[in-house]
Amino acid sequence: MSRVGKKPIAIPPGVTVTVHPDRIDFEGQKGKLTTPLRPGITAAVEGDSLVISRSDDTKAGRANHGLGRALAHNAVVGVSEGYAKQLEIVGVGYRAKVDKGRLEISLGYSRPVVYPIPEGIEITAEKPTLLSVRGIDRQKVGQVADDIKSLRIPDPYKQKGVRYVGERLIKKERKAGVAGA
Repeated sequence: MSRVGKKPIAIPPGVTVTVHPDRIDFEGQKGKLTTPLRPGITAAVEGDSLVISRSDDTKAGRANHGLGRALAHNAVVGVSEGYAKQLEIVGVGYRAKVDKGRLEISLGYSRPVVYPIPEGIEITAEKPTLLSVRGIDRQKVGQVADDIKSLRIPDPYKQKGVRYVGERLIKKERKAGVAGA
């Protein structure tokens, strides 16, 4: 049996779970989310926990079992607590500001980059060089944070760019025969 799939998911107080034949609906204080159920996977609410089970022991069935449990757990955490990622902008003159549903970032290009903030995501500029991406959908929060990071990936030599807070980068040495610096 799948090690991930067989763990029951604890449902915190304030979260409502509704099981349908093809999906599971979650509702909490942060919002609503829906998770699909793959073929051969069933869900049941037992007391204050959600149990995901499978009908057969095929390789695809085992994989879908773990996937279904992981998606359901992410939805429970999302509607009760939410997800957040923090990005830091490193570089002289690099900064960001948020206004009117869009993120405007100066990253050393000739013009600032304008990134429209997707629905269901909240981006705040805590400092001009520190961004916080929040939302209830884990996949969407990670995708938006990665999209922002890809606007200026950290340079391996000077390490200027957009990175996650706490991310370790490997700094490369300059070439040996270069004069100056």
